[in-house]
Amino acid sequence: MTNRLPANTGWQWVKAGFQYFKKQPMEFSTLFLGYLFSMLIIGFIPVLGQMLAFILLPMFTLAFMQGCRDIDEGKRVHPRLLLSGFRSPQVKKLLQLGLLYLVAALISLSVSSLVDDGVFWQVISGQLELSAKTVEESNMTGAMLCAALLTIPSMMAFWFAGPLIAWQQMPLFKAIFYSFFSVKHAFRAFTVYGLAWFALGGILPTVISIVVAGITGNPNAIVMIMMSFSMLLTVVLYCSFYPTYKTIFPADFQTDSGNDSTISML
Repeated sequence: MTNRLPANTGWQWVKAGFQYFKKQPMEFSTLFLGYLFSMLIIGFIPVLGQMLAFILLPMFTLAFMQGCRDIDEGKRVHPRLLLSGFRSPQVKKLLQLGLLYLVAALISLSVSSLVDDGVFWQVISGQLELSAKTVEESNMTGAMLCAALLTIPSMMAFWFAGPLIAWQQMPLFKAIFYSFFSVKHAFRAFTVYGLAWFALGGILPTVISIVVAGITGNPNAIVMIMMSFSMLLTVVLYCSFYPTYKTIFPADFQTDSGNDSTISML
């Protein structure tokens, strides 16, 4: 692992995500559409669909990280990368990691239910329709904040666990341990990284929608533009996961040091 990183490293990770996407935009977009289609199919499975989406998340996230790694090695990003996690010799550990991710999410939601008597849980599970009245008559905002705060430790524990398992063949709990303390070690950089994506994924789309509404006044145009913009940012977000790993665990990339295709992040 690297020494403590300066805070602006978080912004460099975001920029590196854009650089990776820029190198093969159509390939990454195709990979993302394959991911969305897979999630759609999984969502049709009664009851188990939502749980499987959590359990398989490390597998699909690893596909985008492998795509970025392939770019560093001068390869093309191929849709079959979506199945790379399933072909890994570590597939059992990756599935166990996904199961732990699901358990952590359920614990966070269960604790947050104590704040608003389960209203937030009912909304996200489709049992209750989201409306202004629902928000006003409950403490759903507090429950969302509670769930977000409880999710931070689990995100730290799982952030690098997938590639550590798949690429460094670490045991499950050792990978979780290394992931948690690696993120903790670089917490300033990750704080900037998180704030940058909050601005790009939350504030910027709102500003753009207001501008588009003022220019066109066409609700359909606003929806189409915002959907395209959101999809683009989501793909770039997934591409930015890899630079965080590459910076924190540089020893895993010593063989790539002389490769002209390697993207400089710092």
